[in-house]
Amino acid sequence: MAVKVLVPTALQKFTNNQAALECSGNNISELFDSLEQACPGIKSRLCDENGNPRRFLNLYVNSEDIRFLQNTETPLKDGDEVSIVPAVAGG
Repeated sequence: MAVKVLVPTALQKFTNNQAALECSGNNISELFDSLEQACPGIKSRLCDENGNPRRFLNLYVNSEDIRFLQNTETPLKDGDEVSIVPAVAGG
């Protein structure tokens, strides 16, 4: 199963400057593990020590925020697109 992962510029140093990767996983949690295998060091930038997404990152599956789905247990299927989007704050 192939899932397309869109990687923000700030994390592309872990992906050999690739903005998109194909990885696998039945859910977001497994996708994090797959990303770590392909790009060592990236998982610690995406997840805290409990495996939860870091607060400053937003994750979307096909444009749906995983916080409103099943968070890291959000199921993935072949052809899904996962976007990793850094949170932006300002005033």
